[in-house]
Amino acid sequence: MPKSYLWQGNVACVEGAIAAGCRFFAGYPITPANEISEHMAKRMPEVGGIFIQMEDEMASLAAVIGAS
Repeated sequence: MPKSYLWQGNVACVEGAIAAGCRFFAGYPITPANEISEHMAKRMPEVGGIFIQMEDEMASLAAVIGAS
């Protein structure tokens, strides 16, 4: 029987992204998504990924485009 997890939605989004292969995250912590940034900041180093906190949404977009 597969394992079951009970997660909040933002944590589930992070874990799904990591399971899908996400290894780079550039984000701007803004409510209600700041839990995503917090969890990504914790998980990225654990999976060999990179987390960068940016100063605004446009900087985040530029970093993600640059990493792609």
